[in-house]
Amino acid sequence: MEATDRPVVLVTGAARRVGRVLAKTLHGAGYDVALHYRRSRGEAEQLACELEARRADSTLLIAAELADPAAPEAIVRQAVQRFRRLDALVNNASAFYPTPVGKTTAAQWDELFATNARAPYFLAQAAAPHLKKARGAIVNLVDVYAEQPLARHPVYCMAKAALAMATRALAKELGPEVRVNGVAPGAVLWPEAGKPADEQQALVARTALKRAGTPEDVAAAVLVLLRDAQFVTGEILRVDGGRLLAG
Repeated sequence: MEATDRPVVLVTGAARRVGRVLAKTLHGAGYDVALHYRRSRGEAEQLACELEARRADSTLLIAAELADPAAPEAIVRQAVQRFRRLDALVNNASAFYPTPVGKTTAAQWDELFATNARAPYFLAQAAAPHLKKARGAIVNLVDVYAEQPLARHPVYCMAKAALAMATRALAKELGPEVRVNGVAPGAVLWPEAGKPADEQQALVARTALKRAGTPEDVAAAVLVLLRDAQFVTGEILRVDGGRLLAG
């Protein structure tokens, strides 16, 4: 297949939640999209059909377990084989669950670091030659909890802090050809396991904007960092409604 004239972005964890909105937003902005997913095959296929109806031959589905050390290179290879180019990488996929001190297992540590820190780094490494050729960009989905730890989630917070440092380190290592930035969402989507209404209200009350955010808020920030902010690298943009202002 010949190279597309359109820019190409690889989005991990693209089938559901924030990743799905990211993929739709970037596709709507003119990107062809390599859609990575793990288990959500049905949602991924539905998303690809929706995007293909808008613009034919503009998507690729890639199923992979990011905890597999071989996955990053394989994912990038499939994307480049399909589109013959790669202009952007969005490391969105994430594992999130509590690991209370005293009950944390080594397997939990490995899973949380593999998905939230190791895989994004090695995806960036595999993508770097192609991104350099395109003078492209990477955006990592970090978290406000990389700065302010969340109770009962120490390992998740540590992994996201590692991703924050990787964002800055990669910006230095991959410049000047590749820009690397991060987006740190606050209260955008509640955990799939649910969150009590009173805790939701208390969290929103501590934000300067007095409301929860949306996946569209995150996607808008990612698009700016990929496409428009051409003199910005090594930065992590909080999309938290001013939540950390309250400490």
